[in-house]
Amino acid sequence: MARDPMDPKGLITESYRIEGITEPECRSVFLDWALSLPVGQEVPGAITEMVARYGGDNPDHPMTRVLREGMVSAAPARRRGGGDPDPATQGTSHNPACFAWVEFPLGW
Repeated sequence: MARDPMDPKGLITESYRIEGITEPECRSVFLDWALSLPVGQEVPGAITEMVARYGGDNPDHPMTRVLREGMVSAAPARRRGGGDPDPATQGTSHNPACFAWVEFPLGW
């Protein structure tokens, strides 16, 4: 079976199959999923794809709520910290697409 580039580990797919999964568990799965996306994959676009695939058939599922929250809270990347950025070293230690937009609301 071919791997899905939008869900390489099958985490989102499996979360919808787990009976009784809770919203906090879905948040944990969501974070693992976001970190497992291929380098260069835009996380907001992947979230939109996952909602399109699963949200319509599962509007009250906790993962659908988590994904929708991710769509709302996704913000354009901002540089934090001081100094001039060095383009030669940017993006070499992690997938910046994952970390640039993840801002969890209070209470997570």
